[in-house]
Amino acid sequence: MSGKNPGAQASAERKPQASNSSTSGNDSRPMLPGESNEDCAKNVVFLCPFNGPLAGTVHLTTYKVTFVTSEHDPQLTYDAPLGAVHSVEKVGGVTSKGEHAYGIEIHFKDLRSFRLAFRQEGHSRREIYDALLRLSFPVSQGKQVFAFAYSAIASTTAHDTDHGWGIFDMTRELRRIGIPNEGWRLSSINETYQFCSTYPSVLPVPAAVSDSQLEAVGSFRSRTRIPVLSWLHPDNHSSLTRGSQPLVGKLGKHSRDDEAYLEEISKANPHSQRLVIMDARPKLNAMANKAMGGGYEDEEHYTNMELVFLDIGNIHVMRESLRKLREMCFPTIEDAHWMSNLENTHWLEHIKLVLAASNRVVDLMDRCRVSVVVHCSDGWDRTSQVCALSMLLMDPYYRTVHGFGVLVEKEWLAFGHKFQQRAGHGDKHSTDEQRAPIFVQFIDAVWQITRQFPCAFEFNELFLLTILDHLYSCLFGTFLCNSERERCSIKDKTKSLWAYISEHRDDYLNPLYSRYLHNHVLCPVVSIRRLQLWTAYYTRWNPRMRPQENEHDRTMELYQLCAKLQAQCLEMEAKFTSSRDPASVV
Repeated sequence: MSGKNPGAQASAERKPQASNSSTSGNDSRPMLPGESNEDCAKNVVFLCPFNGPLAGTVHLTTYKVTFVTSEHDPQLTYDAPLGAVHSVEKVGGVTSKGEHAYGIEIHFKDLRSFRLAFRQEGHSRREIYDALLRLSFPVSQGKQVFAFAYSAIASTTAHDTDHGWGIFDMTRELRRIGIPNEGWRLSSINETYQFCSTYPSVLPVPAAVSDSQLEAVGSFRSRTRIPVLSWLHPDNHSSLTRGSQPLVGKLGKHSRDDEAYLEEISKANPHSQRLVIMDARPKLNAMANKAMGGGYEDEEHYTNMELVFLDIGNIHVMRESLRKLREMCFPTIEDAHWMSNLENTHWLEHIKLVLAASNRVVDLMDRCRVSVVVHCSDGWDRTSQVCALSMLLMDPYYRTVHGFGVLVEKEWLAFGHKFQQRAGHGDKHSTDEQRAPIFVQFIDAVWQITRQFPCAFEFNELFLLTILDHLYSCLFGTFLCNSERERCSIKDKTKSLWAYISEHRDDYLNPLYSRYLHNHVLCPVVSIRRLQLWTAYYTRWNPRMRPQENEHDRTMELYQLCAKLQAQCLEMEAKFTSSRDPASVV
């Protein structure tokens, strides 16, 4: 939407380049490659909570829904990608009384909603309603999301030959952190994804453990998700490994193979044989899982092992927390009870717990030189949050634009976070209990860290906002599917988000970034007093909550100024060097 108009709800993302050749008929609105017009309805009223009722036209394309005012000066435009639609509901009926009582309400996954009012004569909303359902939820009808149509045309002009998917290679990334070595090897047991369908094809495991032993360990871990290496400390060689819960069950079973395997993980650390297992769940939840066949490790059966529960809630707790946050932020904000309403959502409390857990991992590995194993139930939600944040705090590489893409690809995509289910791409079942804002929480936690260390990250806030916008847009294939195995079949049919970010890299650079001054471990303060609601994301659809000055424009001006000063410094350094060169003296 047009960000310059006070009531327009502008997305923070930098939109992909539109293609004028995609327009059709008399409609001159620019479209993306592969995008086409589908439907249109005139004499519609957009019930804007900020500007009041606005008359205009609704346009539906294969990618987005757009409302354009017809009487407002200047003309206002509201649009949103159909991939971000959470639900479409009819409001009122043909016999409903009252102005604007008959219409459609569209709820989006990014916390906003559109309320459209139609004339009651002749069931005028029926065609648009049916088109919205068809275009917003293609997966429920056995069809593909827009990313496939976009890539089919956009890829012909792409500079990269792999559509951006080449940013990450598991073997290459493991070699960067020093694997394989004396303590760790790369196993090909999952090369065809038969060992574990939700794990990557290459698994870093203790060097002393054979593939046949891995099979035995897999039978004792939920969904065969054995503990495998995520990151190795470059100085003390303590390891961060991730997995899933052991299948202890009501009878309290234990596995000698699993016990021996964790002992080998501890032995791979030359500085400490102690091993800390960090169970991301509350202990009560872990005990409940035990009654259903899961459970947690018994310290009596494992050598030099300590078990710690991190008390992070499950996906149902997080989904309910976000629901409360949405009600608080849109369409109206109650200023008189802002703080109490925010507290009642418990959103910042959940962010605090995730950050605190990551801090504990960092302290154990960096200061205590102890190896850590992280797991929750299945190891693809809370485990991804804690491991990725811990690695971000310890490894400066992941704080760069390219490195952060590698971090997301590795800890979230390769290790099987269920993006398709958690985001519900193209699925009409809006009440599906598998949906949850786990990845949104992770990006929020990253933003909290960038606030405390504004010079330690190469990327800016727009970078994080763009990632979240395209989590739901279905424009790229990056966040489609539930596992690496599933994603392999779409890489040659879709573009990666990282290719788009690479093409517009300058937009996402932080002008305050100082790599050499912050090439160390970060330890953020996780007190609730230091955490803030990320208003640039959660309240951005409310024009009264936006900063009066465009932050992106200010950032770009600062970045250009920094580049100019750096060039002047280099020029002065060159002159100084040449003046001290005896050969240059006449």
